Amino acid sequence: MIDNQEKSAWSVLLLVVIASGVGILMGTAIGAGVSSLFYSGEGSFLEHMANPTDDRLRVPLLVVQGITTLCGFLIAPYFVWVAMRKKELTSFNTKSLQPLALLLVFGIVVAFAVADSAIIEWNENIQFPDLLSSFEKWARAKEDQLAALTKMLTQFQSFSEFALAFLIVAVFAGICEEFLFRGIIQTELLKGTKNIHVAIWISAFFFSAIHAQFFGFVPRMLLGALFGYLYYWSGNLWVPMFAHFVNNGFAVCMIYLYQKKIVDTNLDSPEAAPWPAVIVAAGIVVAALWYFKTRFQSSNPSLT
Repeated sequence: MIDNQEKSAWSVLLLVVIASGVGILMGTAIGAGVSSLFYSGEGSFLEHMANPTDDRLRVPLLVVQGITTLCGFLIAPYFVWVAMRKKELTSFNTKSLQPLALLLVFGIVVAFAVADSAIIEWNENIQFPDLLSSFEKWARAKEDQLAALTKMLTQFQSFSEFALAFLIVAVFAGICEEFLFRGIIQTELLKGTKNIHVAIWISAFFFSAIHAQFFGFVPRMLLGALFGYLYYWSGNLWVPMFAHFVNNGFAVCMIYLYQKKIVDTNLDSPEAAPWPAVIVAAGIVVAALWYFKTRFQSSNPSLT
């Protein structure tokens, strides 16, 4: 038998997911309308947006992404969750934010990026059996399309374009995606399953799936799980938000610095970091997570 609390958790999840989907559609439509004001090219903006290759689409598409993120991952889910749960946002935090937690998170995320590069390289080069060759071709084509779009969006022509991308990719995504996937989905899954590990990994699975990049699915799911455990152990939603911000912000900054020839590291390269660096970084991540868990979970009440 499923008790009333579990029924409530699944009902909340269902309505939140529906609201998120509607919010994404509405945000895309609103964003397209707003972004058309920033487009100076010839022809229909909507036609060009369907197959973006023009550099003049960079700012409009970033604006679309920002508005879609706000509507689909924050605003729409927030109103449904509040209507269902009758709670304040402060209920997501069972413990006060501590500066030490943020300092540790910064180091963990940077070290994790180095260690995860080996998983990224493996996932990008995974081969399917002949039985799944059609799916592999479709997934590769989709991956190449998204990679081309990402490259176009990050070929910054000015500091203002970099600043806009940093705001949307690091700040907006860090706050909005963590609010939905860790704040609502993970918490509701914990209520429904009574198992924090199941809740964390299911939310991480959907977090990766929503990005629609199969050849980056595993490393992104691991990243989502990392955010999930950081949230559970710290008891404060600002912690995974900050972790997400550091991860995305670090990537955007490194891309910009590489374009300016300030650093030699090219994040667009499919190659992993050298194995000694991967092993050392993995050790740092494990040790830092163990300390984080023992330091903050001991006095952290259940997020249920």
